[in-house]
Amino acid sequence: VQLQASGGGLVQNGGSLRLSCAASGLTLDYYVIVWFRQSSGKEREGVSCIASVDGSTYYSDSVKGRFTISNDNAKNTVYLQMNSLKPEDTAVYYCATDYWAHCIVVNGTLLPNYDYWGQGTLVTVSS
Repeated sequence: VQLQASGGGLVQNGGSLRLSCAASGLTLDYYVIVWFRQSSGKEREGVSCIASVDGSTYYSDSVKGRFTISNDNAKNTVYLQMNSLKPEDTAVYYCATDYWAHCIVVNGTLLPNYDYWGQGTLVTVSS
């Protein structure tokens, strides 16, 4: 399985970006694709997840209402539309996947362990 993340860049406070995560080599019909982010000096944060089986989603409190995750199954591509971006959204964003039927949330946060990870894409929000 390979994941290719793209779409990062520099944007002003309040702006928008759309990240893409293209997956190849998936061998099962059910899987989840998740987005994590990590900024300098901070722990990795799971921000969003979508399940291929039913399109169910998860958002962290820090992005809820501003980010939207969607799945184009025909293209095996997941998008993360990020609106109303803030400087604190600045981070390297990673997508990951595993063969689970649903997004797994433990104590309010996404399970952090996945077998397959893409390379990161840098999002920088200027103030």
